[in-house]
Order: sequence, then C-alpha cells, then structure tokens
Amino acid sequence: MFRLLAFLFLAGLTGASAQGFKVPGDLVRASLVAEPAAIRGGEPFTLALRMAMRPGWHVYWRNPGDSGLPPEVTWTLPAGFAAEAIQWPAPHRIPIASLMNFGYEDEAVLLVRVTPPPSLDPAEPARLAGKLTYLVCEKECVPGAADLSLTLPVGSDTKADPGNKALFARARAALPTPSPWPSRLTAEGDRLVLNLDATGLRPDTIRSAAFFPYSETAIDNAAEQPLMVDAAGLHLTLTRATPSDPLPVSLPGVLTVEEVAGTGTVRQAFAIGIEAAPPVSGQIPTGAPAPAQAGEPLTLLGAAGLALLGGLVLNLMPCVFPVLSIKVLSLVRHSGEPPARVRLHGLAYTGGVLAAFLALAGTLIALKGGGAAIGWGFQLQSPVVVAGLAYLLFAMGLSLSGVVHLGAGIAGIGDGLTRRAGLEGSFFTGVLATVVATPCTAPFMGSAVGFALTQSPAAALVVFAGLGLGLALPFLALTLWPPALRALPRPGAWMEVLKQLFAFPVYATVAWLAWVLAQQVGPQGLLAALAGFVFVGFAAWVWETGRDARPVMERIAQGLAVLAVVAVAALALTLDRDRALPGAQAAKEGVEPFTQARLDGLLAEGRPVFVNMTAAWCITCQVNERSSLSTAAVRASMQARGVTYLKGDWTNQNPEITRLLERHGRSGVPLYLLYAGRDAGQSEPAVLPQILTEGTMLEALAPLGLAKEGRSARLDAARTIR
Repeated sequence: MFRLLAFLFLAGLTGASAQGFKVPGDLVRASLVAEPAAIRGGEPFTLALRMAMRPGWHVYWRNPGDSGLPPEVTWTLPAGFAAEAIQWPAPHRIPIASLMNFGYEDEAVLLVRVTPPPSLDPAEPARLAGKLTYLVCEKECVPGAADLSLTLPVGSDTKADPGNKALFARARAALPTPSPWPSRLTAEGDRLVLNLDATGLRPDTIRSAAFFPYSETAIDNAAEQPLMVDAAGLHLTLTRATPSDPLPVSLPGVLTVEEVAGTGTVRQAFAIGIEAAPPVSGQIPTGAPAPAQAGEPLTLLGAAGLALLGGLVLNLMPCVFPVLSIKVLSLVRHSGEPPARVRLHGLAYTGGVLAAFLALAGTLIALKGGGAAIGWGFQLQSPVVVAGLAYLLFAMGLSLSGVVHLGAGIAGIGDGLTRRAGLEGSFFTGVLATVVATPCTAPFMGSAVGFALTQSPAAALVVFAGLGLGLALPFLALTLWPPALRALPRPGAWMEVLKQLFAFPVYATVAWLAWVLAQQVGPQGLLAALAGFVFVGFAAWVWETGRDARPVMERIAQGLAVLAVVAVAALALTLDRDRALPGAQAAKEGVEPFTQARLDGLLAEGRPVFVNMTAAWCITCQVNERSSLSTAAVRASMQARGVTYLKGDWTNQNPEITRLLERHGRSGVPLYLLYAGRDAGQSEPAVLPQILTEGTMLEALAPLGLAKEGRSARLDAARTIR
C-alpha cells in the first residue's frame, strides 16, 4: 500500500510538472494591441488580444468543444476603466482523434471594448495591463500565461492607429453578425434540425456549413452535421448529446457558411438566437472586488490556513464518521500498548491522509493541466469509483459484523492488509478516510481549493497538504496527548459488541453510495451494481466457510471467492457504459436544468435567477436542498419574486458547470448564486454560504422586488381576507 500511494503521488507530481505554466516561446506569441493611437475620457475604444500559434497548434473558443479551456484575461486597469467581455471570432472545427474541439489555429485575435472614465488627465498616460491564461494544444496540451501591457497617451486625436488598422479590420470581419434570416429548431428522432428561412440561396453555391453552440452540452460535437439547402432555406442536422432531455426551445450559437463567390470561397458567420454577454471571468478593473471573493485576495498562507480549518470541519461530516469511528475503535484496542506504539499509529494514519490528499491533488492538477474540465471530488463522478468504494465499505461492514475475518485486528479490512503490527492498517484507514471525505465540502474549503487550483503545482500541493493535516489532526492529537491515552477504556469483551454496532454506520454509507450510483447510471447499470453486492457477500461467506475445511475444500472455497471478486470487478467496469444522463429525469416543479445558454438568456432579459450547483455525492448539497431550498417558504418567496431556479447536476462530469465553478473561484460543489436581476442594478451575483438555512435563503431573497404575479397574488389574498 505504501508503494501504491507513492506511485500515485509521484505520477501526479510528474504530470503536474509536465503540464506546468512555462510554455516554449514559439508555441504562442501573445501581444496586446490598441486600436487608437490615443484615448479620450468617456470615449470607448477597443483592444486586441493577439495570439499567434506555432503551426499545428490551436487555442480554444468560448465553448471549447469536447476538451480544452478558453483563453481568459484578468485586467489591471487604471481607476475608473472598465473592460467588457471578450468578443469571440467564429471558430473552426478541430478534430483530435475521436474528439471535436472548437477553436483557432495559426492566429486568434480577441477584441475587448474598454470604457475610460469621463475625465482623464492629459499629463498622465493610461497604463493597461492584463494577465492572459490559455491552453494551447496539438495532440498534447500545455497551459500557458502571458503578462501583457501597453501605455496609451491621453489626447483629443483618437483616430485609429494606421499600423493596426488591418489587424482590427480582419478581427471584426471574423466576428459573427446577427443572422438576417429567421431560424427554427425542429426534432427528428434523436436529432435536431436547425432551419434558416434563407430563401433565395442557391444550393450549388453553398459548400458547407457548421454550427457551434454556446452551450457545451447541447450537441454531440464530434457528430457529422448533414446539410441540405432547398427553396425553403438551409437545414442543418445536429445530433443531441442527451436525447432524453426535453427538447430545447432555442439553441443559441454561431453558424458558419462557406459559399462560392467569384473565383474563391467566402466564409460567413452568423449569430443564431439571443446572445447575452457571458459573465466576465476575471476581467475586473483595479479597485473592483472579484464577485466570488470578499475582502483582500487570498495569499498562500491564508489559503493553507483555510484549508486546515476546512479539514478539521470535515471530521464532523457524516460521510467521514463511519471510517473515523472504526479508527477510534482500533485506537481503543491499541490502548494497552506502550504510548510510543500508539503514537506510531497516529503518525501512520496521518501519513495515509496526507499521501492520499497529495496523490489526489497531483492527479487533479495534472488532469486540469491537460485540459480536463474537472474539480475536487472528480473521482466520484465515475460510477466505477463509486461502486468500488461501496463494495470496499460493504466488505468492511461484513468484517465488523463477523461474517468474515480479514485480519487479526478488529479495525477490519484496514488492519487486515498485514499481519504485522497494524501500522499499514492505520495508514490505509487514513487513505480511506480521505477518499470518503472528498464528496464533502466543508466551510472554508471552497475558497482554499479554488485558490489552490489557480496557483503553481507546488503552491497547490501546500494547500492540499493543509487540508489533509486538518482532517488528520484530531486523531493525531488524541494519540500524541498522554492524558487522552490514559482516559481510554481498556480492551475487553464489550469491544466485540461495539465493533458490530459500528458496522451499521458503514452500511449506511454503503446505502448512500448505492443511491449516488442510481443518479449516475441507468436501470441496467444499477441492477449490475446491486448484483455486485451479492457477489461481495458470497465471496466473504465462501472464504470464511473454507477457513475451517480440509485443505482441498479450503482451496476450492478460496478459488470461488476469487472468482466472485473478479465478477464484482467486471460488473463495476461495465457501469460507465450505462450512464444516466443528468437531465434524464423530469425537472421538479419550479426548477430547470442549468445550461449556460439558459442562464445567459435569463440575464439578458433582466430576470432574477437562483443557481444551485450540486451533486448526488455531495452530502452538504443534499442536506441544504432538504432543509433550506425545498421548503414551502423558500419556494413561495422565489415564486413571488419571479426568481428562476436553475439546478446544475455535477454528479457526472459537466464542463459548463466546471467553468461556472472556476469563474467564482471554486473547484467543487456546492455553489449557490443569486442574480438580483436588472431592477436591482447588479450585474454580479451574490455568492451564498455553503451551508444554508431557511432563514439565510429568505434573507437573501427579501431585497428582491415582488414580481407582477407575486404582487397580484398578494392583492388577491388581501381582498379575500377583507
């Protein structure tokens, strides 16, 4: 086990190092260019983020497709300056193996409109700076960053700089224009047909067309898009990513059409549907606080401190308690040993926690560096991992119940890994506590983990080590404090009863994991997963039965047990083939599935929106939903104020949800956002606490004005009372 964890840890570090932020200079040459030669107070102007790539390499569009990350910029602007969202040129389809990415090759020019304050001092030139981060890929991906800046004089002559005129003209020509034709969306089985009433088009002049949705989960990006042009217009067939989801009312995005013109081919790009400017990620003028953070920005020391506190709170979470209770029982068993030996068990447990945290963190950093849209708890987005953890805990529960004896120690499967002094059992229990703890998000954790994943690999590992130390600290302190050791009861027959009693919290965790599986896989997959529990039980029974049999029968029993375990593994590996789609279940009354396109549309209409980012394996999320978000008072308050409730399910991987989490400095769920709407004059959402109460929700909703429907209902109620 020590060797296994060391291997995982080193693999994570190697991957993280390989995907570091030092990019060879010729992969991407980034520069910041201003359109005018000078600026004037109150008069908007345009900047260009120019990225020139090495041949064969590409960067990504706002929706990167099947993999990747879009470029982002964090501005440092003079006081009073405001930068708008990036204007994205029309992308190209970039196939990589079986994936389809959306992005740019050779060169990408991203335009950003900047508005200065009404008055500027002509004697003080304006220094504009931005931190550009991006992911550049060929077959492998390398994250990179560039510090860009330029200084512009203040004056009355704000004409375009002649040297940059061609660059900006080319960039604006690549931007999609509003479609001149009405568009309709129809369904044909599991496919969508995008119809443009473009009468007058000549079918023989249209060479190709491609559609790029703003939503990352709307269509199967790699599927072909058959095109038909007839007298009624243009018809593009799209394959839905989730056929069981409700048919979308609209599908905003960009349509590109290549048409023969003269001796060549002209590519045109049209914006389809209502396009709301996406929330500006990291584009915050100096002096304006980031929406996801209050007060001063986190430092490495502050993030490590928050991680330590978050790890301490994790010990109180219900997903961690079953494992810790077993370890406390093990400590009681060791209480008769010399204090030095007990301290070794505490150190071994702490080592297991730290090794597991660093291995998971290193793997997460490496995968994110390779372009994966994942966050903390990513391993539990895999049904195979969830099923494996459930089977392991089920076997541990059977050991505690006395069905099978996996080792001399009553700590069960952990101490059963070795017949030596049990230190490896303590180490393994620390590993298991970490794995089981990852679905939980405690207070202080969100900001710390979000900070860690924006830093260098070394800084990120320091934060995650703080989180692991916090989780291990109570048990470690118990073993290191002599008065606590003397207060422990002595081993005796009563421990057998207590051991069997502690099996039931473990079985409760198994039941919860089975419920998580039910959210991730379809009926066939759930049946296979439940059959796996039968095989685990059979393997335990036949192994224990063969212990007292004759040698031949013992070998037969052991062989049957091994076959049962192989069957369990085979069943678990089939679960990914039967995944349930997040939107497959009908949305509850008043709750809509989250998509970025739907959120953008609601914000463009100025409507208040509540966004709930959750997952089936997140215990905190489930408690909040039942205790605070689903109460009659909260739902009535939302309805009265016209609040649209969007729920993002991160049980399985969803890159759109990952982007929104990262935009607000988070790497895991829960995340609760309340957009006040146009009437409140607030463009950024309020980020609500990770642990909610009904009172917290009602207090957050109270400042929102009543919707027309809500006011009418109140008036009707008042008339009825009178």
